[in-house]
Amino acid sequence: MNNHLKTLRGEKGWSQADLANQLGVSRQTVNALETGRYDPSLPLAFKIAHVFGQPIETIFHED
Repeated sequence: MNNHLKTLRGEKGWSQADLANQLGVSRQTVNALETGRYDPSLPLAFKIAHVFGQPIETIFHED
């Protein structure tokens, strides 16, 4: 699953650690999400959408 996390995070001026703290995950998890090595659980996807104030569908999309 592809995503726009890196772009969205950059627009906010947040580091991976900043986003990780807001989501309650490790920085390594944010890195894995951004590089497509890890697909988030549904609860985590909802958290991410909430943090960025966007629908899940605008952040995540199929390959």
